[in-house]
Amino acid sequence: MTTPTDVLMAEHRVIEQVLDALEAAAAVLARGGNVRPGFFVDVSDFVSGFADGCHHGKEEGVLFEAMIAHGAPPHGGAIAMMLDEHEQGRAYNRALRDAARGLDGGDPQARRHIVSNAKGYVALLRDHIVKEDEMLFPMADELIPRPAADAMLAAFDQVARAERPDADAHFTALAARIVHEATTLSD
Repeated sequence: MTTPTDVLMAEHRVIEQVLDALEAAAAVLARGGNVRPGFFVDVSDFVSGFADGCHHGKEEGVLFEAMIAHGAPPHGGAIAMMLDEHEQGRAYNRALRDAARGLDGGDPQARRHIVSNAKGYVALLRDHIVKEDEMLFPMADELIPRPAADAMLAAFDQVARAERPDADAHFTALAARIVHEATTLSD
């Protein structure tokens, strides 16, 4: 039977594919190659809508609340660390989007800003995902009883639909386009 953490870990695998694509595109820029500025805007849209909107929305609005309701400390522990890292990710994403717009507008510093923010975001998220997969999610599975977990799955669907009615299909397709474009880049 699928658990809420199974859903979140599956989403992590999609996010990791986009992180790989972002890292590859940033490396092309760092070597002086060209990448369509809209590629980075697409990544930012994916991050805002899926990684942050849907995925972190499920964690912050459903999982963390259920964990706290079943005994996890709300302050100073793993949940507080994850929330702080979500905020750091949002800051990187805003800076990445701004730099992509700058690249499109001919800003000579934009390339460097894209590379640094992409690297920072990728490193943050990879580390964050490991912490959740290996530490937080097993804790959640132990704390949250099955009836509450079943209710969480329904709440997850509501979070995704609130982001956009076709969230799963839209963001899966966007991730696939991002990954495909990254595989066609050359210096």
